[in-house]
Amino acid sequence: QLQLVESGGGLVQPGGSRRLSCVASGSSLNYYAIGWFRQAPGKEREGVSCINGSGDSTNYADSAKGRFTISRDNAKNTVYLQMDSLKPEDTADYYCAALGPSVLQLFRNCVLRSYEYNYWGQGTQVTVSS
Repeated sequence: QLQLVESGGGLVQPGGSRRLSCVASGSSLNYYAIGWFRQAPGKEREGVSCINGSGDSTNYADSAKGRFTISRDNAKNTVYLQMDSLKPEDTADYYCAALGPSVLQLFRNCVLRSYEYNYWGQGTQVTVSS
């Protein structure tokens, strides 16, 4: 059974940076696409970014393009979300999720449809405030 644990959240000033980590246990991440999602108070969960199993395909929400970078290190069973130029509207609980396992997820362009992801972490809170 795949388990995901996020870390790296905290308080950061506007314009600052934060790197979130998603560490997997119980299974290799190679055959999973990984997505980062977030949910702000009173708002629906939204997709932020995703990466396929091989790492050669990524996808970003418009709100994340140019500011966030997703990457993965399959040897460490870890996926990262580097967040730069943070804004107060980035304040949310951030969740990583896994879609798989499937050989298809190695090569398929990843998607930000949360209902397709079948494993979820508990989340890490990011607060952007001065």
